[in-house]
Amino acid sequence: MLQGFVPFPADYAARYRAKGYWRDQSLAQEFAHVFERFADRIALIDGDQQYSYAELDRVTDNLALNLLEVGIKPLDRVVPTLPNCGEFVILYFALVKIGAIPIAALVTHRFAEISQFVQLSGASTCVYVQKQGDFSFAPMIERVQAENASLTVRIVLGQPQQGEHSLRELIDRPASLPRSALSDIVIDPADPCIFQLSGGTTGIPKLIPRTGNDYAYNSKVAADVVQVDAESVLLLVLPIAHNLPLACPGIQGFMFKGAKVVVHGNTRPEEMFTLIQKHRVTHLKVVPALLIRLINDPAIGNYDLSSLKLIQSGGQRMQPEARLLTRQLIPSAFVQENFGMSEGLLMFVRADDPEDVKLETCGRPVCEDDEVRLVDEEGREVAFGEVGELTCRGPYTLRGYFGVPEYNARQFTADGFYRSGDLMMQHPSGNYVVAGRKKDLINRGGEKISAEEIENLILMHPSVQDVACVPMPDAAMGEKTCAYVVLRQGQTLTLKQLVDFMLTKEIAKFKLPERLETVSEFPVSTFGKVSKKALGERITAQLAAENS
Repeated sequence: MLQGFVPFPADYAARYRAKGYWRDQSLAQEFAHVFERFADRIALIDGDQQYSYAELDRVTDNLALNLLEVGIKPLDRVVPTLPNCGEFVILYFALVKIGAIPIAALVTHRFAEISQFVQLSGASTCVYVQKQGDFSFAPMIERVQAENASLTVRIVLGQPQQGEHSLRELIDRPASLPRSALSDIVIDPADPCIFQLSGGTTGIPKLIPRTGNDYAYNSKVAADVVQVDAESVLLLVLPIAHNLPLACPGIQGFMFKGAKVVVHGNTRPEEMFTLIQKHRVTHLKVVPALLIRLINDPAIGNYDLSSLKLIQSGGQRMQPEARLLTRQLIPSAFVQENFGMSEGLLMFVRADDPEDVKLETCGRPVCEDDEVRLVDEEGREVAFGEVGELTCRGPYTLRGYFGVPEYNARQFTADGFYRSGDLMMQHPSGNYVVAGRKKDLINRGGEKISAEEIENLILMHPSVQDVACVPMPDAAMGEKTCAYVVLRQGQTLTLKQLVDFMLTKEIAKFKLPERLETVSEFPVSTFGKVSKKALGERITAQLAAENS
């Protein structure tokens, strides 16, 4: 067993096996059946390139063998920072076949994040695109490698330089190892098969171990609830590595059904409309900000979008007005609100829910053995209809973050319930309604930003004495970051100066503050702590006044 991994307790594992949730097959074994059963069907489309299930099986076998040859072993941790492209999907299934563990990094992550992922996981390998916009990855990865002895393999999607392997060459070059090298690998389905990333409130990300058993079930049950079948077509423009696009039901769930997945590298509305029309896309995954952009694009009326059956929205709460407008513009599509966490628990609104339930709630759990408790500050269950913190456990919800026993002692109850930090109440229908959060997070278009992480960086600025970052409402993104700062005596600071300073800290750009407010002092609570609630109310009122 991987040191630092927290397994499911034996009695719960036995129950989940007995109920058929866990099949005790690795993802490699699960998908071996899929590739054989649906061999002649189209599995993956990226631009003009398409792969049948049989072709995807063959090409991922070949890459897996070549990855073994360059030194990647079962249980090795691999950090891929790739855009949405066919190569990403091929890499994912190749890693599945050798039992290596991908870490769900994003192409927008930079040195601060990538170096943390490598250090926390002891990763042996980074796979990265040569350039993303004007950013070159190789110099950054070289610095990460210089600081982490575990990192020995560098693979680039692009032109390789000294010390790098070409991902495209590893995909295309006929393997010298025999196919038996893969069949000889024994992968324990109770081991981690991927590390998803937490939206934790501290500056240090937490690694979420998902096992072969629980991740396969996660995707299968989600596919059933979302009514995926062999004729379904999924368009993916959200980052593949995120839990929703990859597994809820995502690539995994659609392929378990023999369906078709179309990947695309940007979220430009006209390009998305073109792909929906061309491939008769039935399912689309969005965050609310993206759907708002789509339904407000004037080109929406120029395309036949009638193939769309379901638009799955995650990441943050969607306003009912956006769903109602979508229904008017794309009447064939059901906008399905859902609440999901990379840690496990999934809640989906169902198509047959009453209208008020569809508009007001985030759904209900997808499995009868998803155990949910809403609790107060003392850990006591609240009365029905009252707001409490969501705690949960179940057949696909983790029992501990990787390698942080002290943190786990705070985040999990003695009987194994995960303390999510999300505040919810139960609707009269039995569905759940998101009521806020205890976590100090800013939800920018579905990307969770740790306020503490950004505050710690801002405090490094020589002009800043104190700082508090709060979410401010935004019509497109839901929330953006507003930084309230107390300046040192005689100092001045502009937003541009602050952003330029923070860019030197090499963080993902979506984390940068988008408004700066200077104050002489912070409001405090009755306990003497900075009242972020008061600051949030202040910026909300200020924005409303500015826009009136």
